Amino acid sequence: MDGQARPHGFSGRGGRWVVAQVALMLAVLTVGVLAPDWPASLRSACGIAGAIAAAVGLALAGAGVRHLGSSLTPFPAPAEGAELREGGVYGLARHPIYGGGMLVTLGWSLWSSPWAFAPTALLVILFEGKRRREEDWLLDRYPGYEAYKGRVPRRFIPYVV
Repeated sequence: MDGQARPHGFSGRGGRWVVAQVALMLAVLTVGVLAPDWPASLRSACGIAGAIAAAVGLALAGAGVRHLGSSLTPFPAPAEGAELREGGVYGLARHPIYGGGMLVTLGWSLWSSPWAFAPTALLVILFEGKRRREEDWLLDRYPGYEAYKGRVPRRFIPYVV
């Protein structure tokens, strides 16, 4: 964005991505509450796996939030005056908050209902699209972002994806 106008306004900063993300997260929660449970034979194992996935997701997202500090924004457009973060959890994955959100919703789906996997899968697809849009803005804003992408190939979850 050097030499270019900075995105502004709700839509200009990627507000539609935020609305869609919140809607899908609410859908995951709602389906998990209202849809049929896991079969009794799988309920314990899925519940344990779900709790672990959700705990790891909360820790990952929390680390991302803490490291961003005042640069944190729900929008894919970087906040005005934000600095590129390359250390901490951002040295292991470029979008750990999105990865954490994926793990939390996966955990909820495992804990609550197999039906919750449908909106969870849609949320993962949305996070991939939001990541792509955000990285376009990051490439424009920060000259070193391309090199950072080369050093940190994992997009969402350290050591995984």
